This record gives sequence, structure tokens and C-alpha cells, in this order.
Amino acid sequence: MGEPVHDECWEAVHRLYHFLDGELTSEKRLEISQHLDSCHPCLEAFDFEADLRQMLAAKCRDHVPETLVMRVAAALREVEQHAE
Repeated sequence: MGEPVHDECWEAVHRLYHFLDGELTSEKRLEISQHLDSCHPCLEAFDFEADLRQMLAAKCRDHVPETLVMRVAAALREVEQHAE
């Protein structure tokens, strides 16, 4: 059985995209960074997202397929709807 998900874990994982994009306040970045340093499951999620972004940037440097743009936009809309 996995570790229980705590509020801090939910917050850290929920804000990974904002963290990676540098869209958080210094205080919130420090808080999440400290959490990632002490929470292996959240650090794994962070590493996965960071690696995924690097791979996408390398593969889609010249041209982003329209189908990918549409899928990412739909996924972001869905995440935003669930966050509200």
C-alpha cells in the first residue's frame, strides 16, 4: 500500500506546473522546494514532469503537431475545471 497523501503533497503536486514555469512567489517556491526535498513520491512526480517538459521541448522544437496542441489545451482546461 502507498503512503497516505497529505495536504502538503496535494499542494506540491497540484502546483508542479506553476513551479516549473516559475509562476509562484518566492515564498511558495521555497515551501514547495522544501517539501520536495523531504517527500520522495512528490519528488518523483516533479522529476517526471521536468523530464517530460525537456523531452517535449527537444522533440517539438521546430514544429508542434496541431493534435498535440489540441490535446494539451484540452487537458489544461480539464485541470482548471477540476481546480475550481
